[in-house]
Parts: sequence; structure tokens; C-alpha cells
Amino acid sequence: MSWEAQGGVSLSKRLPLALRVYQFASAAGSPVAPRILARRLKRGKEHAERIAERRGEPSLPRPPGPLIWVHGASVGEMLAVVPLVAHLREQDFNVLVTSGTVTSAALAEQRLPEGVLHQFVPLDAPRFVKRFLAHWRPGLALFVESDLWPNLILSCAERRIPMIVVNGRLSERSFSRWQRVRSAIAALLGSFDLCLAQSAADAERYAELGAPRVASTGNLKLDVPPPSVDEDVLKRTREIVGKRPVIVAASTHPGEETAVIAAHRRLRAKFPDLLTVIVPRHPVRGQSIADMAQVAGQSVALRSQQAQPMPDISIYVADTLGELGLFYRLAPIVFMGGSLAEHGGQNPIEAIRLGAAVLHGPHVWNFAEIYGTLDQAQGADLVTDEEALTDRLGAWLADSRARKTVAEAAAKTVAQLSGGLQRTLTALDPYLLQLRLERQAS
Repeated sequence: MSWEAQGGVSLSKRLPLALRVYQFASAAGSPVAPRILARRLKRGKEHAERIAERRGEPSLPRPPGPLIWVHGASVGEMLAVVPLVAHLREQDFNVLVTSGTVTSAALAEQRLPEGVLHQFVPLDAPRFVKRFLAHWRPGLALFVESDLWPNLILSCAERRIPMIVVNGRLSERSFSRWQRVRSAIAALLGSFDLCLAQSAADAERYAELGAPRVASTGNLKLDVPPPSVDEDVLKRTREIVGKRPVIVAASTHPGEETAVIAAHRRLRAKFPDLLTVIVPRHPVRGQSIADMAQVAGQSVALRSQQAQPMPDISIYVADTLGELGLFYRLAPIVFMGGSLAEHGGQNPIEAIRLGAAVLHGPHVWNFAEIYGTLDQAQGADLVTDEEALTDRLGAWLADSRARKTVAEAAAKTVAQLSGGLQRTLTALDPYLLQLRLERQAS
């Protein structure tokens, strides 16, 4: 139910002061949006040909009939909802997916099912949001994890668009921050019909902050299938790599590559043919990582320059998008980035599904339940610094049996934790039924 429908009082008068101030400031600031977007474009954070979408101006026509809008901030959220979006398309629903980063848009082209539309989410200024919603007119809005923009949410509430949080995640850190603006968060969460959380702990935090209906349905990322691969490319790359031992450092962040390169240098004394593949979270950093490797005295090649991991290359920087499926299939050992750096960790599920033994650092709050369960089941190993990383990599390179035992425990754990997709679809059924009825009536 919209805020205006509750007693006939206008939305703005019922809102907490913090949200009213936010609405005023975002409206007043919208004239400077072109300058903000221009600066972001220079830094490679916007898509030049699609920048109008950030002002709510559509680049695609709206298809006829009911439309489901799915919004996720970036790459991780995009990957998490691909199976959900595929199920919605199989039921003949029009689906619009929005995200806010250039990398997620590139991934959308590769991973989203045929017929699914992608747009950049508009900047959260009232006139941009109004323009966006007036064109797309969604019958249901699904917000992935915790990317909650006030004007988007409040404008949907005004239009009586049902809103649901899917794969909801609320870390202790975010929970503490949100508590500082408790009345504003309660107003936003109170606009949602339903919050489907990844875990019981996430569900409890949402409820405590004011979400009226909360359920724990599990993590959709546990149901994401292994990333695809071009079999010809895989075959050629395997032929090039041959029998060399391979390590992959996946989705790395600044500072982590230094530790990986240092570990590689030390390990080559015992494993002279070692190939380390570094896949940075942001491919634009590829050259700077290659420079670090060269300063460390290592031979290096960049995939973005069409180079291959030839026998004389010791560090291969895979600064491209959408190719983790290739490199996970090449390496029996994967270090998951974002975990030695204080970023919160990256998703280990794809690597595990493809048979890798996984190492991670201590900073994994984005996937706390997954990593906690994996560590308890001895399905992953925690390394706290460069020395521990080197020691564990060396131990697994030397002992394939121990490495395989960890990988098998991880695969079993992931299988036990999966099922979130079906539980999410079951929770969405009443809303999908309503859209079907609208489709039949139109």
C-alpha cells in the first residue's frame, strides 16, 4: 500500500526529517548531475553511449504487458539473480534488469537470458526517477541484497508498485550504520511488501530495523550454476599451460596482488614452473598489476593484449570480464580476493562448483555465513597474511590429496546450503499470480 493511501496524508508530510532533507537535497542537486556524470565518464565509471539512462531517459522501448523490474548494484548482485531472472523469463514475463556499474552492464550482455532488458539505474534524484518509472511502469520491483535508494523506493510506494527485497543481506557493519538513521530506514523498509533474507541473522536485522514482513530463504548465490566457457578456448589454453602447476587469485583488490606476487616469488624456488593467474576485480587495473609483477622480477603477460600464458610467463594478468569460468577450470587452487583487503570478500561458490580448493583472508563479512560454514566443514582455509598465504599455497601444491579433500568438503557443503532459488520463487508466487491475472485481463 502506498504512503498516500494510508489515511490520505501526503507522502512528504509523513516522512522522517532525514528523508525529507534527502529528497530536497537530491532534487536541488539534480542540475549538477551532468557534471557529476562527466567526471565519472572520464574515470571510466560510466558508459558513454548510455549515459542518458542515468538521467532516467530510456534507450529501449517498453514491451507490452506486465513487467518485472529487478535491480542490483553491481556484478555480484547481477550474477546472483541470473537464475531467478531466467525462471521469470521462462514464465513469459517481461523483465527489466538495472545496475549501476559499467562492469555489471558488460556482464549483463554475457549472462542475462535472451529477451531480458538491461538499463543503468537512474541517479537517485526525483525527476530522474519519475522519468524512469513513467516509462517502464513495473508491476513488481525486486531489489537485490541491500542497494536501497530512497527516491526509488518512495516513488515506487507512491505508485503502489509492490516491492520485495530478494537475497537480502545486512552485515553487522551495515546494521550499525543504519541504526544511526533508524527512523529513515524504518520508513524505507516499511514500504516493502516482503524482505527475503539470505540468512536468519540477516532476517533478524531487517526485522529489527522495521521491515514488516521478513523471511529467510537462503542465498541465491549458492544456486548460481558454474560459469560457462568456450570449449575451444579452454582446450587451447590447457595445451599452452600443459602440466604446469596453476594458482588463480580471483577478484583481487588493491594490496592483495602485492601479497600474491610475493607468495609466487617464494614458491617458485620449489615449483619453478608455477603459473599464477591474477584476475583483478576491476580489469582497468591490469596494467598497474603487470607493472608490480615486473618490478618484482617476474615475467608477465596481459590477457587484454591477447597474450597467452606461454611457458616463459610466470604471472598472467587476466584483465578481462566474464572469463573466470576458464581460469577456475585450469586451476585446482583459488585464492578469493577482497578478503585480505578490507573489502568483505568475494563469492567462492563458482570456484568450488568447478572443483577448486579455496583460500580466503579474514575480511569476508559479505559472505560471513558461507565462509563460516565452509571453514567449519574444512571446505576452505583461512589465511591471515602474505606468509600464511605462501605456506598454504605451498602445502596444497605439494599435496594434491589434501587439496582434493578440502575441495570435496566444500562441494558437499555448498550442496547442503543450496535451495534458496526455489524458496525465493515460492515466496514470489502470489505476486507472480497477480501479474498473470493482469496479463490475462489486458
